[in-house]
Amino acid sequence: MTAESPIRLFVAPVTPLQQNCTVVWCTKTNKAAVIDPGGDIEPVLHEIKRRGLTLEKIWVTHGHADHAGGTQALREATGAPVEGPHEDDRFWIERIPEDAQRWGIYDAQSFEPDRWLNHGDTVTLGETTWEVIHCPGHTPGHVIFYHAPSQFAQVGDILFKGSIGRTDFPRGNHADLIEAITTRLWPLGDVRFVCGHGPMSSFAQERQSNPYVGDRVIAASMPNRSGPG
Repeated sequence: MTAESPIRLFVAPVTPLQQNCTVVWCTKTNKAAVIDPGGDIEPVLHEIKRRGLTLEKIWVTHGHADHAGGTQALREATGAPVEGPHEDDRFWIERIPEDAQRWGIYDAQSFEPDRWLNHGDTVTLGETTWEVIHCPGHTPGHVIFYHAPSQFAQVGDILFKGSIGRTDFPRGNHADLIEAITTRLWPLGDVRFVCGHGPMSSFAQERQSNPYVGDRVIAASMPNRSGPG
């Protein structure tokens, strides 16, 4: 982000799964949102305070423990409201304590969001407005947060640099994931994104080189419509 950008961010990998807990803030107001507080809440809060930010919102892309296991603790510590994910991920949130222990994440809790999110909703942070895009596939209730003026998104576990999200979890769906990426993300243009794990990338880069959803891969997978008629 440039000095003139309406938002800025930092990323804090948390939990043994090194999930990208992302803190974004409005540069005019210094009001911040934590996206996907999977755990290790105290260091994240320390950095927010060190930067002179005020936590205003907690946003959750989906209900997996490494992304949402610290949500309730963060809400209790700060009073910030929780927005997201889509309610189709309720069953994932309810099983957070059980799932978290399998991955070595302790003290994770389930929670009830202050607001479930739907496709086409908006959320606000300081003087900025973000679009909510429902992208099922990795989980049925996965959403992403997109700030159009900055051409930036936090996409959770939908898309990665050089890869895509797993769909072998309960109620995962590979076809839904591919459709969400190609019909809901690609039309947004050359958006830079933070994903749930690993380095940042851009939609333009992934369309060029991603071996699962790159333009050439998708074109090759389409039925051959040539021939008579």
